[in-house]
Amino acid sequence: METHMLNAPPTDDLEAVLLRAMRLSNPELSRFEPLRRIISHDDFSRGHCGWSQLVGNYEDTLDSMLPGYAQHTSAMLSTLGHWDAGSHGGVDSSYALKIATRPRPGAQNVAIKRLAMRERGPIRFEAYVTFKPEATELKLGDTDVRSFGFLFDLQGGDRDHGVERVMPHMRFLNAGNGEHVQKWQFKSQISEMRKLGDTDKTATHYHLAPDGWEDLPNGDQRLCYNEIATKVNWNYIRFDFDLADMRATSFRCNDREFDISGFEPMRIPAMKNLWCMLNFCLFAETDVAKRAFLYVDSVCISGDF
Repeated sequence: METHMLNAPPTDDLEAVLLRAMRLSNPELSRFEPLRRIISHDDFSRGHCGWSQLVGNYEDTLDSMLPGYAQHTSAMLSTLGHWDAGSHGGVDSSYALKIATRPRPGAQNVAIKRLAMRERGPIRFEAYVTFKPEATELKLGDTDVRSFGFLFDLQGGDRDHGVERVMPHMRFLNAGNGEHVQKWQFKSQISEMRKLGDTDKTATHYHLAPDGWEDLPNGDQRLCYNEIATKVNWNYIRFDFDLADMRATSFRCNDREFDISGFEPMRIPAMKNLWCMLNFCLFAETDVAKRAFLYVDSVCISGDF
């Protein structure tokens, strides 16, 4: 046997080397660190890429929808337009996804991507985001956005053992009552579940209610927020979760890796029509009577399977 064959790397190692080389040669993917298989790569210069309004459950009448959901509106494609210089644009294109709240203190808005899982293994959620209030005043407004964040909505398959609906939530609490807070929080407390209608097929709960958030240990972080109300800088977030064990494994924002050993997601008894659910959400919340914007340049969801 020839020497070069004896010294050849194992097939798995060779595959990893080739995948890494291919991704690093692609400018759109090289800003991410995906796991082995890319589930979706959402570059909003190509459109909404499956991200839509989080519509609350209802039955018989729209009035049965909880107020938290009734406030939501559709995410938009935006050039990050502003009055003093025209448009900011995305990281490397003209467009980003814009999630905008209503101009009311405490108002929230949520965009969602709805998928179903094919394997139970590690997944990774990565995104480039920025946040700011609507630039309606000639001042910075750096405490006008209360929070932004992300959440997953997960449930195993109909033949899995001990299935639960599991909902990891993470938010950056930027400010409250005009004062900076600037720390990461998670939420494991479950909101009240309400049944809708008389068919026992639909229930609802508003899991982004303001109560029940807990501080992530050593989760304080000051993010880049530029000097005037129309400037933005993009932040990188990465969250890893194991669908086999239904537990978080790591969280990173920009240059910081956080300890999530105390992180716990919401856990709810499995629901009868949500098998293999793999949903992802991004949200924004305002602290003042001014719209808060979460802009999302791109998202990469990947898995190790």
